[in-house]
Amino acid sequence: MDIALDLGSCNFRVYLPEKGKVLDEPSVITYDIFDKDIVAAGGDAYKTIGKTPTRLKTVFPLEGGVIAELDLVEELISIFLSKVTTSKVVMPRVVACIPGEITEVEKRAVVNAISSFGVRRVYLIESAKAAAMGAEMDIMSPHGSMIVDIGGGTTDIAVMSLGGVAVSKAIKNAGKYMDGEIIKYVRRKYSLIIGDTTAEECKKAIGCVMPPKEEKVFRVKGRDSMRGLPRYVDMKSSEIMEALVEPAMNIIKGIREVLEKTPPELIGDIYTDGITLTGGLSQLGGFAELISQQTKLDIHVAENPADCVVKGCGMAIEYVADAENNALSSVNPLLAAY
Repeated sequence: MDIALDLGSCNFRVYLPEKGKVLDEPSVITYDIFDKDIVAAGGDAYKTIGKTPTRLKTVFPLEGGVIAELDLVEELISIFLSKVTTSKVVMPRVVACIPGEITEVEKRAVVNAISSFGVRRVYLIESAKAAAMGAEMDIMSPHGSMIVDIGGGTTDIAVMSLGGVAVSKAIKNAGKYMDGEIIKYVRRKYSLIIGDTTAEECKKAIGCVMPPKEEKVFRVKGRDSMRGLPRYVDMKSSEIMEALVEPAMNIIKGIREVLEKTPPELIGDIYTDGITLTGGLSQLGGFAELISQQTKLDIHVAENPADCVVKGCGMAIEYVADAENNALSSVNPLLAAY
C-alpha cells in the first residue's frame, strides 16, 4: 500500500492512488498541558483556537512547512493515518512533500515523524515539484516551467526542467503571515484586537491585493484595546487591500529574484508559457493580476490549486518502483528515500 502526504502548515492532506484525496483537515492539535493527553485534532481542534481553558492548548505543530513540535506532529500523523488505513499488517510506503529550502536535520525530523506510525519507507519530494505535477505541468521534458506554490506557511517558487529544480526560493511569507498583517492593521486602525481565526475568515471573505470591482464588507468582532469591551467593525475590501499589498509584493519580489537567476534558455520557455500559481492563497482577489502586472508575464491559476501538492505527491507514487530499484536518477522527481 502506498500513501501520499501533504504535511502543510495549515492543512494535512492524504491521497491514495485508487481513491484520490481521502483526508483534508487543519494541521491543528489540542492537548492537555499537564499530562500531554491529546484532546482533539484536525477540524475539531480548529474550532477550539482561542477558546481553550488554561489547562488546554491548541497549536499548529508545523510552522513554515517544517516541524516545530515533533511529539505533536507524530500524534497528528498517527491520528490522521489511522483514519485512512486500518491494517497494521501491511506497512505502507509514503511519499511526503517538503519545502524547497530546508536542512538535512529538518528533513530527518519529517522522516522520523512519519516513520513513528510504522511505515516501510519514506520518499521525499519538494513541494514546488509536487505542485507542478498536480497542476499537470510537464516537468520531465527539457523545457522550462515555473511554479509558485503559495500555501499557509511558505511560498515555494521554482523553475523546473528534466524532472529537477533549476532555480528555487522558499519564502516564509504566505497565508499565516497575511493573517498576522490583518490583525496588526485592525488593531492599529480601529484599536480592535482580533484572533487568528477571525483574521483568516476576513481574508477569505473580502481579501484582495488589487482595487476590487465590487466593494465587499465583512464584520470583524473582537475586543476594544482601549476599554476592554466587546466591539465590532464592518471592514471593506479596499481596507484589507492596504494590509495585504505589502506581503503580496514580498512574494512578487521573490518571484523576480528567481527569474533573475534563471538561465536564458529556460527564461525563454517561461516567457512563452507564463507562470502557474498553486496553493490556496493563489485565489486571493487580484493576486494573479498583480503578479502579471509586475512581471509582464502570463499568469495561470491551476484548477483546484489547494490540492495540487497532495495530488502531485500521489502522482509521484508511480516513481517509487524506480526508487526501490535504486534508480533515483535525474529524471525521477523523488528527492530522497529513507
